[in-house]
Amino acid sequence: MDKFLAMKMFSTTVDARGFSAAARKLGVATSSVTRLVDALETELGTTLLNRSTRQVSLTEAGARYYARTREIFEALDEADASVADRGEEPVGVLRLCMPVEFGRRVIAPHLGAFLARHPALELDIDMSDRLDDLLDGRYDLSIRLGDPSPNEELVCRPLGRFQRWLVASPAYLAGRESVQHPEQLSDHACLRFRYGQKAKAWRLRRGETQLELEVTGPLRSANADLLREATLAGSGIALLADWLVHEDVAAGRLQRLLPDWQASPGAANDSINALYLPNHRGSRRVSAFIAFCEGLLAP
Repeated sequence: MDKFLAMKMFSTTVDARGFSAAARKLGVATSSVTRLVDALETELGTTLLNRSTRQVSLTEAGARYYARTREIFEALDEADASVADRGEEPVGVLRLCMPVEFGRRVIAPHLGAFLARHPALELDIDMSDRLDDLLDGRYDLSIRLGDPSPNEELVCRPLGRFQRWLVASPAYLAGRESVQHPEQLSDHACLRFRYGQKAKAWRLRRGETQLELEVTGPLRSANADLLREATLAGSGIALLADWLVHEDVAAGRLQRLLPDWQASPGAANDSINALYLPNHRGSRRVSAFIAFCEGLLAP
């Protein structure tokens, strides 16, 4: 028995949900698929698939075996791609992670053009506001805002910059004293982004003057758009990225406060960075996506 071929036929049968469908997908006779899957079960000494006249389903042992075979095939695909990825054109799967709203608003509208430009490339994208660890090999590339690499083992490539704006709705500001100085923020409801479990003071700078303010308010969240929606609803003042709220400010739905002060949460900077492991330095997939982001984020 060709063990690798038998594993491939077993895995394809699970994906196709039947022997006949798997045979059509593989371009072989149904009897060839059933014979090799039967032989694989005999060698393993266990039943991997429950058979019925209408469909097949995984046994408990089969589910465990299927998960491991998928890991093997994905690793083989990655090994193939790692060689081809040094060619002229990017090929294979690029696994990405980026912040939710940044990915949705800034990157996603342009992905169609990127994929059309690189037809041999497949993107596998997670969007999360958590700082995910690239060291476990789950991602090839991570886009992060505001801070350089948290780990010296990672390569940090600056892609562009952004600003953070203090904003509030006209409804919230109506009837309140206008905010002319950062210290007045302590008298307001401030809607804050949650960075892990530790709150970060708002740092404001103008020329040589720098202030750190421990602001308070009725809402904290790790989702930037939730804070934006609450700000639009008149719940308070928020410190949000310009790419998230510039349309609201232009339309008058939000008003920018203290525009002559640079604002940030704590010591966070205003950079947009690409993070990846050193062994991806020559990757055409990584380089292609970095070039794409640099084009989008150019001043």
